[in-house]
Parts: sequence; C-alpha cells; structure tokens
Amino acid sequence: MTTKKSKVSRRKFLKTGAVAAGAGAATLAMPNVSMAKTTTLKVQAAWGGGIFLENAKSYVDRVNKMAGKNLKIDLLSVNSVVKTSQMQDAVHRGVLDGAHYVPAYWYSKSKAASLFGTGPCFGWSAQELLGWIHYGGGMGLFNELMGSLGLNLVSFFNSPMPAQPLGWFKEQIKSSSQMKGLKYRTVGLAADVLLEMGMSVVQLPGGEIQPAMKSGLIDAAEFNNPTSDSDFGMQDVSKHYHLASFHQSQEAFEVTFNKKKFNSLSKELQSILEYASEAENSNFYWHNTLRYADDLIKLKEKHGVNVYRTPDSVMKDQLAAWDVVIARLEKEDAFFAKVVKSQKDYAKKVMNYLLLNQPDYSLAYKHYFG
Repeated sequence: MTTKKSKVSRRKFLKTGAVAAGAGAATLAMPNVSMAKTTTLKVQAAWGGGIFLENAKSYVDRVNKMAGKNLKIDLLSVNSVVKTSQMQDAVHRGVLDGAHYVPAYWYSKSKAASLFGTGPCFGWSAQELLGWIHYGGGMGLFNELMGSLGLNLVSFFNSPMPAQPLGWFKEQIKSSSQMKGLKYRTVGLAADVLLEMGMSVVQLPGGEIQPAMKSGLIDAAEFNNPTSDSDFGMQDVSKHYHLASFHQSQEAFEVTFNKKKFNSLSKELQSILEYASEAENSNFYWHNTLRYADDLIKLKEKHGVNVYRTPDSVMKDQLAAWDVVIARLEKEDAFFAKVVKSQKDYAKKVMNYLLLNQPDYSLAYKHYFG
C-alpha cells in the first residue's frame, strides 16, 4: 500500500508541478503590464514664441517628467484653439483643459483680477506678491473671486517677473507732461492708471505692438522685458527705451485648469500640477533675468538703443494716479477694497522687515562696477 500511495503521490506532484511550471512560463512570457491609460491635458499658452513660450514649456516639462506615463500636458501655442481673449472661457467650458497666461488678459470680467498680477505697488515686488498669494490669504481671495464669477477653474501662480519697463517712446521722457495725449499700449489696471495721467491707452496683443507703432497707430508702448521687446523688433521703431515703472511693477503667470477635469485626477497628479508651478518660480527668475540682462546689452551695443531709467518724478506721478484709481474702484467694488486691504496688510508687515534688513545693493554695485 505504501508503494501504491507513493506512485499516486508522484503522479499528483508531476501533474500539479507541470501546471505550475506552465503558469510560471506564461508569467515570464507575458510580463505584468499596467493597462492604465495616460491622461492628456490640452493646455493653450498665450504666447506664440519667444521666452514666455519657453517658460510655459519649462512648466510643462516638469509636469511631464514627474507624472511619467500617468499624465501628459500637450502645450498649444497662441490661437491654436481660441483667441487669447477667449482662453479663460474655453477652459471654463472644457474646450481647453488649461491655459498659461496672465490675469491682466481677463481682467475685463473683474477689475479685482488685475490685483493678482498688474495691481498697485505697495513697496513690494512680484516675489512678495507671490508670497501674499501663497501665504498671505491671496489664494483664498482668488478662489472667492472665481466663485463669485461662477468660473469652473483651478489656478496656480508662478514666475515672479521683474518690474516692467515704462517702454518705448519717440523721445527721451524727462517729465510726465511729455506723456499726456500719447497713444500708448498697455494692459490691465495699468490702462486705468495711465489714462489718469492723461495718456490715450490702446490694449493690443504682444505681436501687434511693433506694427502698430510702426504705422503710427500708437505713439509709445510697453510689453514686458528686453528679451520679448527685442524679439518683437521694438528697436526698429524706437531708439528710446525707458526701464523702471510702477504701472506693472509686480506680475506673475497664471496656470489655470478646468476644475472638473482637475478634480478627476488623482491627488498625486493634482499635487504635481501644483508643485511644478512652485518649482518654476526659481527657474523662471534664474533663467529670465540673465537673458534680459544679455539682451539689454545687445539693444544698446548692437542696435544703438538709448536706455534710460524712468525719472523718479514720473514714477511719483504714477503712484499719485494709482491712488485715484484705487479710491475710485474701492467705492465701486467692495471685493476690490477687500483684496487691496489684504495686500496692504501683507506688504506693510513684510516690506517693513525686508527694507530695514536689505542693504542698498546699488552701493555695492557702484563700488565694483562704477
């Protein structure tokens, strides 16, 4: 009986072992491949080329590398699906999954929108503006604005821009009186401020600025920085370039997503979209400031552009104009007043420390470079 049982046991082992071996071979031949489908987000930028499109691509590259096969952003250049003025509505409706632009491009829906990018200067820079957004209550106020406007959006802010130049003129500007009556291109609340200073303001997309100045449609203009301005060919229509201004002295990019689409993503992918935005802050500043500096030298040395620092008297007049604009809009819009108060509270506290603590860097610069 022992012999019979042994034979049965051997037959059973051989049979089950063969099945197991076959299963193992099948496992080796057909590795476990995840069938998870890649989510692709269609995001349109407000930029057709130049350094701002590079910045948008930098954000997208960070997201794509961190998300791996789970998420991909397909970046579309300006006007690929809709015009820049229609981008926010397209994201809200789900025609686009996202957009890369600035709040000034949709501030016609609410003047308060401009406070998140092209608002008054309370002694702070774009670095502190982003600090207020992330840690000073700004993001909560922005989301409150989205809710009041009924917009199905989730936004992140990044890339602290240096103060924008006053721009390009037909002659050197030595006083505000020379600016009165000039047809000038700008956007956002800056338009209200310069109207208050007596200018005639025209709001144009970046690509239309140089042709408009060349044809005489406008007399003067600003866009953003020496690199973008030279890419547009502003040096071919003017040789008088004025740096420093309070009309747009702190601005950042807004990356916005359709809220329903965003909420459908896993928490991990949502975090990647958010933290890639934060990481882009540093990359933008390091990358862009060097390019701006190099291109400013080219404008002067290669193209014969006269570069001036805008007189303090003009910038003081800008601050006085801001006072008038702010007072008027606070009376018209309680939410606008609420945002301004929040910004002032943050700037008063933070800039008190920074201005007391920071040395005058220009003293050290002049010491070494004259």
